[in-house]
Amino acid sequence: MSDQQSLFQAAPPDDDESLVLATFAERAYLDYAISVVKGRALPDVCDGQKPVQRRILYAMHQLGLDATAKPRKSAAVVGDVLGKLHPHGDQSVYDALVRMAQDFSLRYPLIDGQGNFGSRDGDGAAAMRYTEARLTPIARMLLDEIDMGTVDFQPNYDGSTQEPRLLPARLPIVLLNGASGIAVGMATEIPPHNLQEVARAAVALIRDPKLSHADLMAILPGPDYPGGGQIITSAAAISEIYESGRGSLKVRARWKIEDMARGQWQLVITELPPGTSSQKVLEEIEELTNPKVRLGKKALTAEQANL
Repeated sequence: MSDQQSLFQAAPPDDDESLVLATFAERAYLDYAISVVKGRALPDVCDGQKPVQRRILYAMHQLGLDATAKPRKSAAVVGDVLGKLHPHGDQSVYDALVRMAQDFSLRYPLIDGQGNFGSRDGDGAAAMRYTEARLTPIARMLLDEIDMGTVDFQPNYDGSTQEPRLLPARLPIVLLNGASGIAVGMATEIPPHNLQEVARAAVALIRDPKLSHADLMAILPGPDYPGGGQIITSAAAISEIYESGRGSLKVRARWKIEDMARGQWQLVITELPPGTSSQKVLEEIEELTNPKVRLGKKALTAEQANL
């Protein structure tokens, strides 16, 4: 019997050093999955941050880059994060930093970015050597009490310094800014919410931990997306989604009609649903209003004419 075949055979009862391959593979994959969940993909419910986001904020706090400080080059921040806390690719760290500075990605941005940090049309941010960053005032909710014994610290990847296990969030940031992540066997998609509503809900739960779901929904009725948009899902459906933790929300653009000279009018869109590119919407409108003859056809199809 070959060595490969012997791996699949059950180990003798008295052999403590042998392990069935199927059992080993199951344990190894489970360890990997847990590592991805905890160490990379999903935010912690305590402070609403993924490890790379938490390390960026802590590194900027250590560099003294608060809301009143002079911004520093993003490359300097990324280098500090890589050298002390997060030994991974520099682009992944910069991408996380950029997202925390985009007001169309986060309801309450935690980083004040100076320079080109991209747009909702899909334009990428400028290279890290061109942009500058510092913390926003609201980031103090996560960092102000970090040196007061509020959270535990742990050694960094090489034991040369300490890093916080969590940040001492005063409010549930995971609800304020939402979260999106995919791990092994699980995923999360939490919408952002309004600061005042979340604060009122937190106070109500502190005063009455047994607050009913209906009473909580009266305080926190639903999401509050950056950039606006009109939620058209019914209140009853939203309540059911929040109670079960599963479901989907429908959001549409806000618009109005403006009268013009000589009886003309124009439709003006003021808010778009989250994640919607205005450039893509304009391209689709152009395609519908000024369709081109399809390849191999001599004229517009009936469907194109109707549209």
